[in-house]
Amino acid sequence: MTITVKVSENTMNEMNEFFEDFKRPKTPAYAVFQADDADCVVTLYESGKAVFQGISADISANMWIERERKLNPNKKVDVKNSEQKEKKEKKEIIIDPKIYNANCIGSDEVGTGDYFGPIVVTSAYVNKDNIKWLEELGVKDSKKLTDDKIMEIVPQIIKKIPYKSTILTNKEYNERYNETTNMNKLKAILHNNVLLKLSNEIKDYEYIVVDEFAQKYVYYNYLKESPNVVRNITFMTKGEDKCLAVACASLISRYIFIKEFDKLSDKVDEFLPKGASDKVTDMGIKLVNKFGKDILKEVAKLNFKNTLKILDKQ
Repeated sequence: MTITVKVSENTMNEMNEFFEDFKRPKTPAYAVFQADDADCVVTLYESGKAVFQGISADISANMWIERERKLNPNKKVDVKNSEQKEKKEKKEIIIDPKIYNANCIGSDEVGTGDYFGPIVVTSAYVNKDNIKWLEELGVKDSKKLTDDKIMEIVPQIIKKIPYKSTILTNKEYNERYNETTNMNKLKAILHNNVLLKLSNEIKDYEYIVVDEFAQKYVYYNYLKESPNVVRNITFMTKGEDKCLAVACASLISRYIFIKEFDKLSDKVDEFLPKGASDKVTDMGIKLVNKFGKDILKEVAKLNFKNTLKILDKQ
């Protein structure tokens, strides 16, 4: 995968400082530096073109796309992704027109793979009248859209599409996570909560669709202690590609996650990286040195392996 991002001078300066300890001794012609970032090679050119190549290119690139957006809010970020241009799905995605064209409630979550930041779960309702408008807007899986694009279109979506969202902060996550309550159980509880709230308000839906993260019987087993459970659910893998309600839920969750993540970065006065890479661990070490070990309870998911790596350095 190769992703190219055009960055401004202030972002170039931050990148130059950020990658100082990871720079290669030799650089290509006209490059400011070339550095190793986990499974990605980053090359920054004098022209401001930043090239990210490798398995984790999307993770590294998204970090700097967001930084460019924050440092230069009035400037649209220019991004080119070779994989999006050339790669075709190896397995055909089969869309059921009965569901795709129906009045649907869908739900999806964001933040479960990020060491820093909350988990956000959203349910959204899309009726038949809004399908064409959403397609023209370019609604699709949030993983295929840049954060810049999400910040642009979601404010339009939430004005028109009914939704319910819930945010599980890092502190709440760490208090609730234990031997009997794992990540997927927490997700099931959060999905059920937002689906209950929305389905109680919306009565003309034909389907409730959840982007499948656990088999049906496992999902309901997670909810056996919940007093009220939404039962009439259609579980779909790659649901965001097959149901616009799930796609909207995914985008809204990502939009909220980005805003909450920015607040968290401002709180610790650091540029927090997303994901769970070595860069994330390095930032965790920096935060512990700066604030003490308890800061991790407020900003991170303690069950991730990053925590052990961070504390091992103390």
